[in-house]
Amino acid sequence: MASSYSTDLKIELMVTGENAGTWGEKTNDNLNVIQQAIAGYGEQSIAGSAQTTALTIANSPTLSVARNIVIKLTGTITGNQIVTVPSGIEKTWIVSNGTTGAFTVEFKTSGGTGTTWSTTDKGIKILYSDGTNINAVDITTLSGTVASAQIANLAVTSAKLASFAVTEARLASFAVTTSRLATNAVTAVKITQSTITQSKLAANSVGSNQLISTGVTAASYTSASITVDADGRITAASSGSSGAGMGIPTLYAVGPTSGTYTATPTASRLGVYMLAGGGGGGVSYQTMEGGVVGAGGGGAGGFGFYNKPLTQPFSQPYSVGAAGNAPGGSGGATNFTNVGSVNGGAGGNPSPGGSPGNTGAAGNAPGASFTYPTRDFVVGGGFGNGGGTNPGPGNPGVGGVLVIFENTGT
Repeated sequence: MASSYSTDLKIELMVTGENAGTWGEKTNDNLNVIQQAIAGYGEQSIAGSAQTTALTIANSPTLSVARNIVIKLTGTITGNQIVTVPSGIEKTWIVSNGTTGAFTVEFKTSGGTGTTWSTTDKGIKILYSDGTNINAVDITTLSGTVASAQIANLAVTSAKLASFAVTEARLASFAVTTSRLATNAVTAVKITQSTITQSKLAANSVGSNQLISTGVTAASYTSASITVDADGRITAASSGSSGAGMGIPTLYAVGPTSGTYTATPTASRLGVYMLAGGGGGGVSYQTMEGGVVGAGGGGAGGFGFYNKPLTQPFSQPYSVGAAGNAPGGSGGATNFTNVGSVNGGAGGNPSPGGSPGNTGAAGNAPGASFTYPTRDFVVGGGFGNGGGTNPGPGNPGVGGVLVIFENTGT
């Protein structure tokens, strides 16, 4: 019977009685083949465009690249490469991708599947054939774990971690201490909203250097306008009239008079007190038959307070009502354009038969923010009062008054 060759390494299997006188030579050939399979190193160029390179294993005594335990693939590749070894053999290889060029390299059996180096992977793989397919031996296929004792200090750097690889569940309580954090390593984008609670902050741990600047200049502000964002931070501040009191009088005018009022540029609101002129009193006299005609007093002028928000610039005309003349003249209205108007009191009227005459109707203040029971609440005196009666001609009324206050007080 003639010699045969093994399936995997193609070693010559000699039968008894054969190859007399050449056993020593053939045995040495077989040992060389075995040595190549155990310790051999070979290189195979796969340079060129996309192609398939078939690696074979020849019968002993021929040495073959595919029989080596270590195979280095070389050359400049300009397309994706496929390298095949024969199907049906069972063997282990250590394969190094020593090519240049950003293309994939696949190592597989001629009739099965294999493993692939990516376009940027120029690493080394441990591979074995189960007779049909090529299988990789790497961290993804090995069992067991890598304990902390096997990892050198500072060996795992941020560059070696995939995004979001270290999750909260993988960190032991208090594992990340201040000594393990680089200066300024924890930035605002790395902090989930509401994760830093008061209980996590040491006393006096948040100083001015730890607060994000809001662009507000450090200063002392008077009557300040302040803007606060949703997080409670002051984002703008300036001196002005916001929040100032209404205590600054800027106009006091007694009727009859008129003019134009221009508000202070920093004012945002006016407080306006207006009184109209009172009506004149009526006249009383004796008739030819000896009877007496009585007279009524003049009506009081309207009065009220007007709260006026401003849109700057603000400049409007005004007029202050005059007193009603006697006998029976109506008092003049007090007007402030785009603010308000109060009407003067009516004059008193005579009445026949000796009975008192009719008192003139009081003026009103349409649209006033507030009307108060005492006419001298602000200005004192008797502004806007109606005229009384005398035997003979009555008394004239009293003129109106206009008083303006601005919220420019500090």
